[in-house]
Amino acid sequence: MRIAVVGTGYVGLVTGTCFAEVGIDVTCIDVNVKKIEDLRQGVLPIYEPGLEEMVLRNVEKGRLHFSTDLASAIKGCDAAFIAVGTPPGEDGSADLKYVLGVAREIGQHMDEYLVVVTKSTVPVGTAKKVKQAVTEELGKRGSGLTFDVASNPEFLKEGAAIDDFLKPDRIVIGVESEQAEEVMRRLYKPFLLNGHPIIFMDVPSAEMTKYAANSMLATKISFMNDIANLCEIMGADVNMVRRGIGSDSRIGNKFIYPGIGYGGSCFPKDVKALIKTAAENGYQMQILQAVESVNENQKEVLFNKVMKHFGGELAGKTFALWGLSFKPKTDDMREAPSLVIIEKLLAEGASVKAYDPVAIKEAKHMIGENDRVEYAKDEYEALIDADALLIVTEWPEFRSPNFQVIGKLLKSKVIIDGRNIYEAKELQEQGFAYYGIGVREVQPVIEMTN
Repeated sequence: MRIAVVGTGYVGLVTGTCFAEVGIDVTCIDVNVKKIEDLRQGVLPIYEPGLEEMVLRNVEKGRLHFSTDLASAIKGCDAAFIAVGTPPGEDGSADLKYVLGVAREIGQHMDEYLVVVTKSTVPVGTAKKVKQAVTEELGKRGSGLTFDVASNPEFLKEGAAIDDFLKPDRIVIGVESEQAEEVMRRLYKPFLLNGHPIIFMDVPSAEMTKYAANSMLATKISFMNDIANLCEIMGADVNMVRRGIGSDSRIGNKFIYPGIGYGGSCFPKDVKALIKTAAENGYQMQILQAVESVNENQKEVLFNKVMKHFGGELAGKTFALWGLSFKPKTDDMREAPSLVIIEKLLAEGASVKAYDPVAIKEAKHMIGENDRVEYAKDEYEALIDADALLIVTEWPEFRSPNFQVIGKLLKSKVIIDGRNIYEAKELQEQGFAYYGIGVREVQPVIEMTN
């Protein structure tokens, strides 16, 4: 089989590369000439574990191609995937101009039956707009070509996207004809050999499934953060509470870890879009409005703890940040809590020394580099002469550091842990003041001398 994937961002590049990995001939298309030239040289625009090697392997095997020419790329294809961005507008709605632009271009150049697949996360009803756009362009050509539109939402976790694609929990596909279902079933057949389920449904239901899934996960995160904040007030330990409720099979132990809010390209955008879609149809998503509100407030929790410890006097102080990306194993900083924390620290006259294993380049692009924002070459360099250490992203390499070294490098032994990766008692015994999320703060043990 042969397919085209339009868009070489996170979703498009992973989708195209994984299809090529199972033997399908794939052409990934993008209007950005430099991005395509870089991809042909094996230079990727994103960081995702294992993706670079897979891209290089499939390019070498002749199964994965990169092009700026959509007209040529879709000739002879069984399906064309639309995987371009749907950035949120100021009102929270998803901007479909890129999706519909691609649909019109497909209508201008397709030369035989084609399944047009929306892979981008799009609001319910987008498939109808895509179909209309393709139909209008075919009409301008006086063409009687037939086509179908399908919805195939992605469920990829950044940092584990390849496994998620090759070994999916489920494959959701919305179709409107038996012919489209047959094409999509053949396309996904290599992924079904190990029993991974494929679920066919109508197109609107498939579109809604993506939003409902991400909104449910965001809800679990915000709920647990709300509980964590109450635990601090009531003197409870959210880690104990999490274990207690996570053992209930109806709840489970995933996405109930308290922290400093969710970020990235999916949860914030999708929650906003679903709230907006509901409002446009006369319905109010009260739970999701609360989820969004809790999340925005949670991004300030770490900063508030800094203010409390230092009595609101941050001017002239320096803070070490471990982690910049919104989660580990990605360089994605979209809607990252680190952006809020750094902005607030700088506004109070403080300076920042930050380290992240892969996101520093992206941070320099989004935040900049000046006399008050410095990027360290490793986690320990970030600590030198800092007044406190802030844990922002739970990268594995931060989990078991040398606390003796940390204590010597910091000006004051203060750790404010936004991900609860350390044990309060252990740090207290080593002379640290420690603040977590939803746990009792501890001050260092002071040895009495006679």
